[in-house]
Amino acid sequence: MTDSRASETETADLETFRSETRAWLEANCPPEMRKPATSDADVFWGGRNAKFSSEPQRIWFERMRDKGWTVPDWPKEYGGGGLSAAEHKVLRAEMARIGARPPLSSFGIWMLGPALLKYGNDAQKKEHLPKIAAGLIRWCQGYSEPNAGSDLASLQTRAESDGDDFIITGSKIWTSYANYADWIFCLVRTDAAAKKHDGISFILFDMTSKGVTTKPILLISGYSPFCETFFDNVRVPKSHVVGTVNRGWDVAKYLLQHERAMISGMGERGVGRPLGQIAADSVGTDAQGRLDDSMLRGRIASFDVDEAALGACAERAVDLAKAGQAHPAFSSAMKYYGTELNKRRYEILMSAGGVDALEWESERSKQGARPRAWLRTKANSIEGGTTEVMLGIVAKRILDLPGAWIALVSSPPTS
Repeated sequence: MTDSRASETETADLETFRSETRAWLEANCPPEMRKPATSDADVFWGGRNAKFSSEPQRIWFERMRDKGWTVPDWPKEYGGGGLSAAEHKVLRAEMARIGARPPLSSFGIWMLGPALLKYGNDAQKKEHLPKIAAGLIRWCQGYSEPNAGSDLASLQTRAESDGDDFIITGSKIWTSYANYADWIFCLVRTDAAAKKHDGISFILFDMTSKGVTTKPILLISGYSPFCETFFDNVRVPKSHVVGTVNRGWDVAKYLLQHERAMISGMGERGVGRPLGQIAADSVGTDAQGRLDDSMLRGRIASFDVDEAALGACAERAVDLAKAGQAHPAFSSAMKYYGTELNKRRYEILMSAGGVDALEWESERSKQGARPRAWLRTKANSIEGGTTEVMLGIVAKRILDLPGAWIALVSSPPTS
């Protein structure tokens, strides 16, 4: 078959897949799941103690899980859908077309899963990936420490050898949803004498293990997903190390790419009403149906252009990643742009709402949903790597600027 005929066949097959996917989504996605989530409580995170916020949420999750579409591009043997990159792109587009919510939100899907697929051994993949796909285990991330944030490789949580186990002692901070998590993927120091990047291991363990405790951290928004997490002589089998002992930095860097790409997605609107429509609720419209504030209208138009650019960039990033052509530092550029864009979104929303947007506890304001969300966005440019660190990585690794500063959270220089 010639290349042109093969291409025509692939196009036809993809259009058939699109038609079948569109029909399936229309028939199986409940109307209630075609609206944006209103809070964390309205998002299904899975886990041992997970509860559905509604019957439509349960139906939507179970239908997508049974089809393998909680992780559409993972291999079927691990509970995935086995879709090609092109098919996955079609599925995302068709879900966006009807405003369908993701059926399952999970650090296991966004971060740990890709790392296990690349670095995990067969036993680890078979043990953990199907449970992630089925929403059976909720994961948290143990990276940052009180004295190891941007300079992550300075972490001091130690894992000391004891026969077939490690004994883990230390603490982590900003551990998102640790108080709800079942398991943790964690960076620990397994060789105190080695160079700091070379003595780190990436290990998995159960949060119900003896010696693990968590303490929530309250933010200025009055709410926080963050916790302090403490490890007091926690015994973990050495078989739970992902990759090679003392080479956990390789796994950590790879996972950070996926974390930053995930965080950058908050800059995209996804499902929900456009910013201009939300602003019109407060500002009103003129005789031509335009937002009745020309300066605000201009800010929103500029924002919409940048949001569309981020969406196009995200699609390209996915395509390059699937083709094995992605620049390892590009996720840092995406993380910077997406989080700063999300902060802009809420600045505009606050401006549009005027004094009313500052309501904090009234029923009318849904218990201060808008100002609390606005305050929460201030952490976007800190979590997952600060804006300054991201710009340093872009300057050094992408733009190759001479003398550009780069944080030690990136890969160490080679000798």
